[in-house]
Amino acid sequence: MALSRRESLKLMALAAIGSTVPGCGPSDIEKAASKVAEASKTMPLADREPTVLNRHEYETVKMLADWIIPADDRSGSATDAGVPAFIDFILEDTEGIEEPLREGLSWLDTHVASTGGRTFIELPSEDQEAVLSRIAYPDDVEPALREGAQFFTLMRDMTASGFWSSQMGVEDLGYAGNTANPGWEGCSHEAMAHLGLSYDEA
Repeated sequence: MALSRRESLKLMALAAIGSTVPGCGPSDIEKAASKVAEASKTMPLADREPTVLNRHEYETVKMLADWIIPADDRSGSATDAGVPAFIDFILEDTEGIEEPLREGLSWLDTHVASTGGRTFIELPSEDQEAVLSRIAYPDDVEPALREGAQFFTLMRDMTASGFWSSQMGVEDLGYAGNTANPGWEGCSHEAMAHLGLSYDEA
């Protein structure tokens, strides 16, 4: 049976966040995406005041989200898609995420301060990129930076979930939804054989 658009988006979101944070399921993603949609009707999401994160944390989340999914020739950035609002809404309704996210944001600023900076969002863009490049690949991270790598993985998964459950993200994927495709002739015989199936079977 074909998946509906809603179910497809739930699965994509669950695959990202669910693998990182136990207890975060499709209903949490759906609630957050719905709240973002409602909030966008009353004010630009860029002007939204966070309800869980403080202003500095929220600004850091916005900057990180746009490093993870920047604007390109296909679509706007993660912030353009309302991802920071999505993340703040997720924190309202889901246990187990707020603490690691806030601890990670604190770790990031502490790390920057230890190298002579003030906070991550005050760094020049080239220095921000250098910091993130050291924690972006958890399999290759230095032992002293493992906490940062765990945080960045969580941030990346939440950003991806928020972006691809947004209208902008769906359009970026080129997802057509439940629309008829009269030109589709079914799976190829090679694909069916790979699955151990045949059109000749009853």
